[in-house]
Amino acid sequence: MTTTPSHPAAELPGRPPIVDLATWQAARDELLVREKAHTREGDAIAAARRRLPMVEFDGKVEVVGPDGPVPFLDLFQGRDELVVYKHMWYDGAPPQGQCEGCTTTAWSMKDAVYLNARGVSFAIVTTGPWDEVASFVEFMGYTQPWYSVRHVEGPAGGDMGYVACFLREGDRVFLTYSTTGRGNERINGSLGLLDMTPYGRREGWEDNPEGWPEAPEAGAPVGGHGAPICWYWRSDADGNATWGPTSRPAPQWTCPDATPVETLGRRGPHH
Repeated sequence: MTTTPSHPAAELPGRPPIVDLATWQAARDELLVREKAHTREGDAIAAARRRLPMVEFDGKVEVVGPDGPVPFLDLFQGRDELVVYKHMWYDGAPPQGQCEGCTTTAWSMKDAVYLNARGVSFAIVTTGPWDEVASFVEFMGYTQPWYSVRHVEGPAGGDMGYVACFLREGDRVFLTYSTTGRGNERINGSLGLLDMTPYGRREGWEDNPEGWPEAPEAGAPVGGHGAPICWYWRSDADGNATWGPTSRPAPQWTCPDATPVETLGRRGPHH
């Protein structure tokens, strides 16, 4: 049985109109047409992505992991395909001083069991020295394979803050795709779910209904009713959004040894 509001004409200020279920369904069906077109265009883009030319490079170039130097080929773990997230790094910074955007991205990929089932391996690389990287990985409790690509040129190393895809044919290795910025959002499914919610991500660039709760200013780490821009999600020990000496990337507060410290050991927001 469908219920309707007792006072359907009583609108909420700064909100979309209140309607009955049938009216809502008609509007929802209209939007669904656009969503399906978006899905089909995404499929077409994925098809074009699979047809991009490839770049061959030396798969024997060495990266450093928990077992010392190993060839980049080892990251495939015997599979034919590999997805790599290139994590930014600040030399000498404590855990809370590392990139909050990259921390959020890496935290969202707890394991790659479903990728592995499709013959795809996953690894994270960064330019930090291995002893610092190992300490960070242990603190965060990460289970993904991590490697240092310090002083390693691209495509295996190079610029960080990217997702890169590789193909292996025997001992030959090819770069097939790379993306950065919002292209990295594919790893963090929470952002897609936020896009479905009434208030969205609460980022300053979003197009919201008139009178919608204020969003933070674009480029600011914190703002708008205490809601931080997602990319700079930092909080204090009580969960309050903040940028300062007692803040950390939000996921870190679930780590047993995450306590406020006096300095972040880095310069501040970036990207």
